[in-house]
Amino acid sequence: MDNVKIIMKKKDQIEEQIKAYYDILEGQGVGVSGPLVDAEGFPRADIDLYQIRTARHNISCLQNDHKAVMSDIEDALHKLHSQEKATHDNNGQAEAQSESMDHEVTLPSPFARVDAVTQASPACQAGLQVGDEIVQFGSVKTGNFQNLQNIAAVVQHSEGKPLRVTVIRGGRLAHHVSLTPQRWSGRGLLGCNIVPIHR
Repeated sequence: MDNVKIIMKKKDQIEEQIKAYYDILEGQGVGVSGPLVDAEGFPRADIDLYQIRTARHNISCLQNDHKAVMSDIEDALHKLHSQEKATHDNNGQAEAQSESMDHEVTLPSPFARVDAVTQASPACQAGLQVGDEIVQFGSVKTGNFQNLQNIAAVVQHSEGKPLRVTVIRGGRLAHHVSLTPQRWSGRGLLGCNIVPIHR
C-alpha cells in the first residue's frame, strides 16, 4: 500500500509539472503546436523561443514518464488486489472452518421436515427443498412446537406476509428462507407437505 502511495505522489508531481509547462505555452499564446516562425519563415520576435522549445521538450519527456508511472500504478494495484484476495481467501477458509465447527456444536433440533414441494408453488419459489429440516417457521420454534396445527395457524394468519423459515439442509444450518403464504393455482397457501419429526 505504501508503494502505491509513493507512486501516486510521483504521478501527481509529474502532472503538476506538465500543467506548469502548459501554462507557460498558453501564456506565450502558442500552445503545444502553434507556429514558432512568421509567414516569411523567420523566427517570431513576439515570443520567447527558447522558453517555448524547452517547455515543449519537457512536456514530451514528462508525458513518457507519466505513461511509465501509470503502468507502475496499475502493476502495484494488481499486486495489492491479489495480496488482499489471498488474505481474504485465507480468512474466508478460517471463518468457514470455525462456522462449520460452530454448526456442529450448536445445531438446533428440527421439529419438522419438508417431504414434498410442488412446482411453481410459494414454497418452491421461496427455495424450500424436499428433505429440509425445519428449526424455525415464523414464530414456531423447536421450543414451542407441539404439532402441525401450530404451523397451520401461523400460515393462516400470515397470508400475503413473508415468514422467516430456517432449515437444516445437508446436515448444516444453512438456509433462511422468506416464504410468503398465498393463493396460487394449487391447493393450500404453501404448496408443500410438512411432516413432524418425532425425537
